[in-house]
Amino acid sequence: MKQYGLIGFPLSHSFSKKYFTQKFLDENITDSAYELYPLEHVKDLQDLLDAHPDLCGLNVTVPHKKSVLRYLDWIEHDARNAGAVNCIRITKESPVLAAFSGEVGVGGHDFRLEGFNTDLYGFEMSLRPLLKDHHTEALILGDGGAAQAVRCVLENLDITYKVVTRKPHPGNLLFSELKPHHIKNHKLIINTTPLGTAPNIHEFPPIPYQAITDDHLLYDLIYNPPETEFLRKGAERGATPKNGYEMLVLQAEKSWEIWTSKEKHP
Repeated sequence: MKQYGLIGFPLSHSFSKKYFTQKFLDENITDSAYELYPLEHVKDLQDLLDAHPDLCGLNVTVPHKKSVLRYLDWIEHDARNAGAVNCIRITKESPVLAAFSGEVGVGGHDFRLEGFNTDLYGFEMSLRPLLKDHHTEALILGDGGAAQAVRCVLENLDITYKVVTRKPHPGNLLFSELKPHHIKNHKLIINTTPLGTAPNIHEFPPIPYQAITDDHLLYDLIYNPPETEFLRKGAERGATPKNGYEMLVLQAEKSWEIWTSKEKHP
């Protein structure tokens, strides 16, 4: 049985497990299973791999998207630029061949770990159809791991951006400094903070919503609830709202494509 799963901590709920379990049922994939692997410390990845030799792929969530990089044998270009990995492909190889090629896996074992960031693909593919000519400048609310993927995508799309945070950081705007003209000049606003995630559905990023117009596109990486207060307040002003559900589906499918691909990486 081929095993796939999610590492992170804590793993109280998981879109990925529900999604892949249903996918395997719907597509009659009977030789694969997807499980949750709560991993408090990323240094324990080695032990997890040793304990589950049938693992072929892992998704990675907080708090390990950055710290897992040093345990990987190869990192895809966009993931390296983003400084975060959310998908690992595990390939088995003969220890003898690995020694000859110099590609010995973590701890010298007979597997190779390849890192990808499918959040970039999911975000870009779900954002592109909504973009209009005037969406040339963006505000990114928050500066965590998810924001790194958003920044990379915007750079690839030649969309300039400003990052908005609670605490001072060079080059960033503070939420407390946001004025209506910032909203007016940035027609694309992306929430990467957890504000508004269930069960705290009444929370929302503190921005001047009165300055939002029907030219604005508001994207929230949150998918539960489907309409956050951030999106609702924007929609009230005529903005186009988009939640993060499609992004999750796209990144999950991209992970599956990577795990089942025969492509070899240097």
